[in-house]
Amino acid sequence: MKPSDIDIVIALLRKEVKKFADPIVTELSKHNRDPFKILISTVLSLRTKDETTRDASLRLYTVADTPQKMLTVPAAKIEKLIYPVGFYRTKAQTILDLCKTLLEKYDGHVPDSLDELLKLKGVGRKTANLVITLGYDKYGICVDTHVHRISNRLGLIKTKNPEESEFALREILPKKYWKSYNDILVTYGQNLCKPISPWCSRCPVARYCDRVGVRQSR
Repeated sequence: MKPSDIDIVIALLRKEVKKFADPIVTELSKHNRDPFKILISTVLSLRTKDETTRDASLRLYTVADTPQKMLTVPAAKIEKLIYPVGFYRTKAQTILDLCKTLLEKYDGHVPDSLDELLKLKGVGRKTANLVITLGYDKYGICVDTHVHRISNRLGLIKTKNPEESEFALREILPKKYWKSYNDILVTYGQNLCKPISPWCSRCPVARYCDRVGVRQSR
């Protein structure tokens, strides 16, 4: 894929992903731009399928949807509410630690800067960028495994890990796409551009794709 094809490819993908359900974090941002819920749901989503994250998030927020309320809930109950997300016991404790820090250092508010978010326990660049873009509508490039894989598969960048991909995309991706790039590629990756045997025969951007690393497709 050539950098000059970016506008065409993103336009085609944006149209294609309208057929599918939004990831839970995107869904939350559309209904109510709440940085706290976006932060917690992103923590829950790590190494967890989106359907599981969606159900766990909704169960948790019926009980506690602010840092103050969350700290009144025992860890064991949070574990039960978010099960079966991956590493649910660790995530329950991470959620309580985050809430405690938010109250002690940020007056109960989620920071709106990348540097401050990265100071929070359990928050990496993917989570921080997602809070920035979806929680505060600021510019950032969130790179998860889907974004990293597909950007390299297309041939747009050549990187070894998501962090390298973020910085490479900051150099090449027009800023007007920074906020929406993750939403588009995550939905596309969950439904068509799968890690193994992607649906190349149904892909609207197949003719622009370099198919880097694709050994088998459908």
